[in-house]
Amino acid sequence: MPDTTVSTVPAADAAQPVPDMLSWTCPAPLRDQPRIVMGHGGGGALSAELIEHVFAPAYGGPALAHTADAAEIRIGGARLAFSTDSFVVRPLFFPGGSIGDLAVNGTVNDLAMSGARASHLSCGFILEEGVETDVVARVAQALGAAARAAGVQVVTGDTKVVEAGHGDGIYINTSGVGLIPDGVDLRPQRVVPGDVVIVSGPIGLHGVAIMSVREGLEFGVGITSDCAPLGGLVEAMLAAARDLHVLRDPTRGGLAASLNEIAAASGTGVVIQERAVPIPEAVGNACAVLGLDPMYVANEGKLVAFVPRDHADAVLAAMRAHPLGAEAAVIGEAVETHPGMVVARTGLGGTRVVDMPLGEQLPRIC
Repeated sequence: MPDTTVSTVPAADAAQPVPDMLSWTCPAPLRDQPRIVMGHGGGGALSAELIEHVFAPAYGGPALAHTADAAEIRIGGARLAFSTDSFVVRPLFFPGGSIGDLAVNGTVNDLAMSGARASHLSCGFILEEGVETDVVARVAQALGAAARAAGVQVVTGDTKVVEAGHGDGIYINTSGVGLIPDGVDLRPQRVVPGDVVIVSGPIGLHGVAIMSVREGLEFGVGITSDCAPLGGLVEAMLAAARDLHVLRDPTRGGLAASLNEIAAASGTGVVIQERAVPIPEAVGNACAVLGLDPMYVANEGKLVAFVPRDHADAVLAAMRAHPLGAEAAVIGEAVETHPGMVVARTGLGGTRVVDMPLGEQLPRIC
């Protein structure tokens, strides 16, 4: 945004035209917007404010106090994880998956972040008038195949059609439930200084894959989305150490948003080693060309874990023994200093603050 500091104009320059500051615009959405902007759906600060000031007060209830990927509810003696998500990705098909794959894996992974193995899903399709039936069939087939691969059953659903021009082909909503095993307690409030931060593999693949096909960009090498179900990986981690503290899948807002959410909720600081964060060369190059930070780019098959230091080696070994965690890496730790803030130590020996994103660098990537 231009500098709006008022200064005295020298007499010699008095005849020069005065800029019309009322016509200037800011490329980033302002936080007091009276209308919804794209950033409100980006998983960053604007999304959090919308939830805090609009949805949570309207809905009420203690379950909404914890903004986790899935809610924990108790029915009888069972602890259930319950989650819902909507998918509006464009294009519908992309390298490594489709909106159908996302609709399954996104909800399965949200449940996995509470330690639950997803068991049943609902699925709602919102179709735009005029979309080809063959396209709908391809998406449905991809969704069914993804559900079978994740070991989850689609047991109920709904279909609506909106007028042409009032949708974007296909939107999907999925909700899911799963059982949380005894002894598992995954929430950011359990994070303590000294916890080790582990990421399950290379970041940024999904967001860059979507952007490359959406914009017709070529980066010299094919980039494929990492879209995958994480339930099996989480089970392997819990088998190695039941006492994990928190898990998150860094989707909208990327790794930066997840780390900031955990730091804020736990009241601890987080320090990461920038060079330790696994960023594929192709993703790094693409982000450099486009002026993006890979830390803020969405993922659909990765998780970040905060693990007690005593269990970190065992958990890391279990992750690396699983296909979806083969490139897992320790990237940092929770600390007492700068509570609620994430700091990266750069390769040059300096530090930088990794802020919560305001909105989303790449809108509509899931």
